Amino acid sequence: MGAPTSSNLHGVPGPFELQVARGQIAGHSSVIIFGYNPDLDTTEELVWPDGGTIQHPSSASILKVSSTSANDAQNGTGARTVTIVGLDSNYIEQTEVVTLNGQSAVNTVNSYLYINQFYVNTVGTGAANEGTINIGTGVVTAGVPAVLYDLIAPSFNTRTTAHYCVPAGYTGYLVQGLFSAGQASGTTAVTGFLKQHGTDGILRVGAVTTVNNSAADYIFEIPYVIPEKNCVGASAVGAASNNAVSAYFNILLIKNNIS
Repeated sequence: MGAPTSSNLHGVPGPFELQVARGQIAGHSSVIIFGYNPDLDTTEELVWPDGGTIQHPSSASILKVSSTSANDAQNGTGARTVTIVGLDSNYIEQTEVVTLNGQSAVNTVNSYLYINQFYVNTVGTGAANEGTINIGTGVVTAGVPAVLYDLIAPSFNTRTTAHYCVPAGYTGYLVQGLFSAGQASGTTAVTGFLKQHGTDGILRVGAVTTVNNSAADYIFEIPYVIPEKNCVGASAVGAASNNAVSAYFNILLIKNNIS
């Protein structure tokens, strides 16, 4: 069987995946989510650089953006501005650009319930963020908020947080997922979990995989469905400490009123 084709907005046929990536299929878009945890131990953690669990505001809130480096600022050598894409109290997508001010907090204009994307938008001569860029609430000390919701690790220029929430009016279709883990000894296993939760707050396990210095790549011929206002994330736990873990999601996002 050949690769599926679709007609784009101009009626020209082509490979479906390419047409979606080009924004040529109405109501369809591709969402790539990648997470990385450089030091997973024997307690379950989300796949993101901070370890532990990821928190979210109990209600949509103005958030504070700051860096642990004074060089991540409007005229600094590091990151100068960042883009935030998240969901408001109605799960409607909101986007804004924030100009950094080093370790001092800068408030967002919009209120957010979840963060879906967080990346460096402009940089100085260093070409990357020099500190950890944090987004959260509460008192900010040396660029770190009391309650952390997401972050950009130094030099990464984008979040590496394996968590995504589907906006209202859309359905997400997980078409591919990858989980990998490695350790110096390579003698013990790491178990990864795909978890989903909705507005009821119940966290449900969607998949479990175990690897030992290797990767598990899942191609969903029948996609894993993520309804609107539902979130998916990857977490993991090691049989021993000091594991490096990553997770990847490829999600096809389709507007609900598209036939």
